[in-house]
Amino acid sequence: MDLTQGTAEEKNRRAKKMMLWFGIVSLIMGFAGWTSAYIVSSKREDWVSDLELPSAFFISTAMIILSSIAYYMAKNFVAKGNQKMGTILLLVTLALGVTFISLQFVGFSQMLENGYYFTGPTSNIKMSYVFLIAAVHIAHVVAGLISLLVVLVRQIGSKYTPDNMLGMELGATFWHFLDFIWVYLILFMYFVK
Repeated sequence: MDLTQGTAEEKNRRAKKMMLWFGIVSLIMGFAGWTSAYIVSSKREDWVSDLELPSAFFISTAMIILSSIAYYMAKNFVAKGNQKMGTILLLVTLALGVTFISLQFVGFSQMLENGYYFTGPTSNIKMSYVFLIAAVHIAHVVAGLISLLVVLVRQIGSKYTPDNMLGMELGATFWHFLDFIWVYLILFMYFVK
């Protein structure tokens, strides 16, 4: 397929999708770097391998998975012309995304209550990585929430139709990526002791 061919609208769609994928690949590289550093650091003598992740992280994982399912369903309803259900499910996705972030902060509080700090004399390298990786992911979820709000406002304004869903498709792809990356991170931090 020649990417230079097609109407201006088709070229615009391809360009926007390509830019999103470039961004996703760069984020994957960033998280790969942090998890690689985590693995290398796990060989240090002061690495503490018996630390447990906070329970709130596991509950938040369920929330982000449910939010991804809700976004997927919202997109499908809009694609079938059911705008009302699409809007409701986007609102559910938003609520679940906010719940995810709230539970992440509960997880941070649980770590602090257990005496694990990001820095300082009572910190350890493993928990510093856990704080860092989770905080960086939260920052990206905030960007995802902003994207979701834009999609929601456009959906409420009847901008999406079964024939015009590019913005929703891009937003959903980014949101599903955030879901995938968190599931990867929680499994990584749980199994790599």
